[in-house]
Amino acid sequence: MEDAGSVLRRTHGDLIVSKQKLEKVRGIEVVRMNREQGSQALCFTSRPFVLCGLPVRRLPANQLLYERRNGHFVLQLTGHPEYGVPFGQDRIVPIFLATLAVQQKSQVIRFRSASEMLETFGMHKGGKEYRRLIEAFERIFGATMFFGTDTLKGGAKVVHRSRFNFLREATIWYARDANQPPLSDAFENVIVLSDEFYQEITAHPIPTDLNAVRVLSSSPATLDLFMWLSYRCFSAKGEEEIPIFGTRGLAAQLGNTEYTRPRKFREKLEEWLTSVRTMWPDCPARLSSSGTCLIVNRGSAVARAS
Repeated sequence: MEDAGSVLRRTHGDLIVSKQKLEKVRGIEVVRMNREQGSQALCFTSRPFVLCGLPVRRLPANQLLYERRNGHFVLQLTGHPEYGVPFGQDRIVPIFLATLAVQQKSQVIRFRSASEMLETFGMHKGGKEYRRLIEAFERIFGATMFFGTDTLKGGAKVVHRSRFNFLREATIWYARDANQPPLSDAFENVIVLSDEFYQEITAHPIPTDLNAVRVLSSSPATLDLFMWLSYRCFSAKGEEEIPIFGTRGLAAQLGNTEYTRPRKFREKLEEWLTSVRTMWPDCPARLSSSGTCLIVNRGSAVARAS
């Protein structure tokens, strides 16, 4: 004999809302409420990963070089031969590190346990999530970042390049139980950011809504667009058009290398925009009628406190 849950799933499956979807709806409500009240909790990220997104999906094992471009900015990541190139939810690690660096005002950042990071971004705790987090740190620690600009001044081309690692040193305590607290202060996790990464964070700390990042932490493509729009709309002088395709297009900036067909990318972009608008209803961004450009205007995802 079928139980009630089985009958409901078989006869009215469209009425069932999963626990994950309920959590997401509650998270969106928190984002919108805090925005209306001007009481948003902030986290911070660094400019390279707003202008150019990390890969959304794992790259092939033999591909260790990844590149994205945004106008005259260029980002290249070289992955460690053993761990590969950072991807997917790995983008949460640089946000966590940048946030602690800004909050602690230090190149040497400290946190008590892995569960602290999982809690910060509303991620589930458990062995699977903990192992995924450790693997993310290994990919981030092993990667080399190349970030630079190409500009023209007085008819001459000016090239500025900087190649560096994210972290200079890290002491991270591995434990089988992600919920196990450190035994004492001596077991505190300590990470020393590289000089270049810390200088980039302190020179260009980019604030965004922490609760929005929590909601989107499992949707890296949408998170990329939210972070990009937060920065791009804030810096816009007025209504501006950004081409979707081409060497300077949006598709070359975000981490969505798998959407090579224009029609498919436009469809996904509209989906991501819809998700962004659920948390930021007055987001001043829309696709052009021709579908060739994203039109943005000045706006802020971080509301001023009232």
